[in-house]
Amino acid sequence: MMILKNEWPAVTGEHELVITRLLDAPPALAFQVWSDPAHVARWWGPRERGEDFTTPVCEMDFQVGGSYRICIRSPAGRELWQRGRYLEIIAPERLVFTFAWDNLPDMGWETLVTVIFAAHGPSQTQMTFTQIGLPSVAERDGHIQGWTQCVDRLATYLATQTV
Repeated sequence: MMILKNEWPAVTGEHELVITRLLDAPPALAFQVWSDPAHVARWWGPRERGEDFTTPVCEMDFQVGGSYRICIRSPAGRELWQRGRYLEIIAPERLVFTFAWDNLPDMGWETLVTVIFAAHGPSQTQMTFTQIGLPSVAERDGHIQGWTQCVDRLATYLATQTV
């Protein structure tokens, strides 16, 4: 499978970011790798100095009202914890959840993430990732970098999966 190049993230406001990506996988598969902790643990997290973060903990109660808790570990060994709740799940079309850093006191605010999976031809998905509620331009820009790297890893991982 070919990995398609990421479109540039769109900045729609000081407190919002949007990333659109054409994925080389059908919506059901793209949705599955967002909903199964065994898959999420393989691609979740950014890169640092050319090395991927790892995901040593990925706990998900994937149902509306359920929660998740994920630990990402930098190549240098720093652990960053994330948490949130699932607010809307419409397989394989839409996923809405909250997102917050758990162990960073100055970043304890909660944001809202929406991921939309739209069929694009018989075997591709137009994925639109939106995060709102970021408290500043600097935080938005940091999240653009991290989420873009994460989506890059998602696309690479999807290229290794089959329906």
